Amino acid sequence: MTPETLAKAMNIPLARAQKWAPALTDAMREGEINTRLRQSAFLAQIGHESGSLVYVREIGGPSYFAKYNGRKDLGNTQPGDGARFCGRGLIQVTGRSNYAKCSQALFGDDRLLKTPDLLEQPECAAKSAVWFWSTRNLNELADADRFTDLTKKINGGTNGIEDRKARYRLALSVIK
Repeated sequence: MTPETLAKAMNIPLARAQKWAPALTDAMREGEINTRLRQSAFLAQIGHESGSLVYVREIGGPSYFAKYNGRKDLGNTQPGDGARFCGRGLIQVTGRSNYAKCSQALFGDDRLLKTPDLLEQPECAAKSAVWFWSTRNLNELADADRFTDLTKKINGGTNGIEDRKARYRLALSVIK
């Protein structure tokens, strides 16, 4: 995907698209996000989740991240895990166990447990989003044009659905 197409499909400045296009193109190719419906749905979702490719780290301070401490469902068993393994990437990977799974998938080792902020770099942020997408079989939902169901798999509900749908319509109008 060219930076120009990405900029138009996501309504972002060309400079930001130039930063993200190589990483997104490579990651999307690896995840077979390679059709108009898949690409449009993916860009709409990451656009919403990241504030148009601006935020790759969950926003919050120590008291906010404390809500994740001790969350066994996230694998947060050590003091400080809530802040250390806060949401990162374009579709935010959250929790020690998810960082471990993502790290194994992307690198075959535990480097994200040692250096969680790698998920804030374009290549890892894009690859982690595709990992999330692929492990939840979201290409299948995109192919069936089941956008609301796809949103629920990412968000757990329909938070921001109108923004996500508007982003989807824009991407569909640009990607041919």
